Amino acid sequence: MKASIHLLTLALLPTLLFAGTLPTSTPPNILWITSEDNSAEWLACYGNPHSQTPHLDQLAREGFQYMHTYANAPVCAPSRSTWITGMHALSTGTHHMRSTYAIPEDIPFYPEILQQQGYFTGNAEKKDYNIASPERFKRMWNNPGSVDWNALQQNQPFFQIININTSHESSAFHGLDTTQHDPQNTTLPPYYPDHPTIRKNIARYHDSIRQMDQQVGNILQHIEHLNLAENTLIIYCSDHGGIMPRSKRFLFQNSLHCPLIIRIPENYKTLWPAPTPGQKIDRLVSFIDMPKTWLSLTGAPIPQQMQGRIFLGHQTEPEPTHHFAFRGRADERIENARAICNKHYLYIRNYMPQLPWMQHLEYLWRIPAMQAWQAAINTGTANELQRRFLEPKTFTEELYDMQNDPHNLHNLAHDPAHQIPLQKLRHALREQQLTHHDSGLMPESEIARLTQHHNTTIHDLIRNPQHYPLPQLLDAADLALTQQPTNLPALRQHLTHSNTGIRYWGIFGCFLQNDITGAQLALNDPSHEIRALAAWTLIRAGKTEQGLPILNQLIQQESYALLTLLNIVDALDNQAQPLIPTLESLSLEEQYTEKQNYPLNMRNHLLQKLTPRTL
Repeated sequence: MKASIHLLTLALLPTLLFAGTLPTSTPPNILWITSEDNSAEWLACYGNPHSQTPHLDQLAREGFQYMHTYANAPVCAPSRSTWITGMHALSTGTHHMRSTYAIPEDIPFYPEILQQQGYFTGNAEKKDYNIASPERFKRMWNNPGSVDWNALQQNQPFFQIININTSHESSAFHGLDTTQHDPQNTTLPPYYPDHPTIRKNIARYHDSIRQMDQQVGNILQHIEHLNLAENTLIIYCSDHGGIMPRSKRFLFQNSLHCPLIIRIPENYKTLWPAPTPGQKIDRLVSFIDMPKTWLSLTGAPIPQQMQGRIFLGHQTEPEPTHHFAFRGRADERIENARAICNKHYLYIRNYMPQLPWMQHLEYLWRIPAMQAWQAAINTGTANELQRRFLEPKTFTEELYDMQNDPHNLHNLAHDPAHQIPLQKLRHALREQQLTHHDSGLMPESEIARLTQHHNTTIHDLIRNPQHYPLPQLLDAADLALTQQPTNLPALRQHLTHSNTGIRYWGIFGCFLQNDITGAQLALNDPSHEIRALAAWTLIRAGKTEQGLPILNQLIQQESYALLTLLNIVDALDNQAQPLIPTLESLSLEEQYTEKQNYPLNMRNHLLQKLTPRTL
């Protein structure tokens, strides 16, 4: 172990930016408590009038409560991938849920640096970091399992993560008839139908939040009992927003806005971000800032690859003007969107405007409230607002006033009075995409094939302009998304480009305009993703007899773009019924693990949806 750490230190020397200066001769312990899936709006100290979170409320009174903290990804694995590297998951190609693509070995994980700094590292015990290095994962934690309080007492300084899964999405799957919280003592967002099941589900999640808070209280009692409170920094946050339908996995305010509370003992008062504890901190904080900040607090060197800003302590850096977020594939559902916000406005750019915000997702649809919401739409009892989020978006840009529209219901992107903030955020988003090497401008399956072909990682591939010309890809995407007929000649010209990504945006632009000419030009493209889009374009344009056989052929051969194909089949609804025999013949059960059974989930959903039912 010591030899491997020494070698890692030598490997990291060129990448280390600066080392910190500790406020005292004794480095602090750090206890990082994370709860799963809950946005800030669920806690009493963040204004929820129905919530019971006395321990977190007390922690906020004893510490510092950050009011503008946002996750960079609205789902766990990409969010934690961003944490472990201090680099946006979008910048390493790990922004798709449980994709576990390789990361270059010379990119350090922050626990490795803490170990070099003399810290005992513990991770209890979430492992969903979306990285393909199980052995490295084990090495970077001295204790990768349950908390060993005796080991922490004997091995100081320590950096210990405790993950609480009580508030996880799965807690909303059951127990609706035995809630401690009164279902009537809830506030329904206007996009939910007022249905007893939905009220019960919200009450059930209030129970989960209360249980999570009690666990936080138990952890803090352990710290006090072991006499560790005076030299331990306590950090609490959630891993992203959520959890009720239309929060987790999306880029709305309640998908990204997270609680962050930090208690700093008197021994380390020089680290305080305000004169006295109990104050609310107005600074904008992104999850990408956290690894760099934690290293700074320990006096550890900072790798120059880390993309955040230190927001606490002696090396605090200037507050960012914007927060950057991204959405890729979540489980079996393919989506592609970006978001950027300041403290006032949230801007979302949809790279797949043809899709609904909320597509049927096997895991999400286990929540009874989601089933009740879907049933209200099916039976016609839902109003226009409540139907909206399960219908195609149809537009590329969204702009929301987060201060006056916290539910993000009123899209101001086309409001003449809001064109200045729209243009500023649109420009800022592009700058973020260029600065951080947005890897999501090509379909996931194609970029995975490219990395295999060139024997490299996504991280390195997207930094090679010969393989991934990012400015040109952004321009091609913008051209496609404008949906202007005058752009069709240029889009068709893109279909002859040597770069797969440019050709993809060419066919995508033709698809959005139902351009038969462009579709026919792309039918023999070597890319399965492009051929699938060409086939879908033909079907949308009324040429089902030409498009459907192409999809059928690609599915039969179990194309590398199979998940895309199955998502397209779902969008076709009853037009896809001739594909039922091909779907039934797919043998997927033995190919996918329990946590990565996404094509199997899609196939089963499609068979249930498309197979005619007898009365």
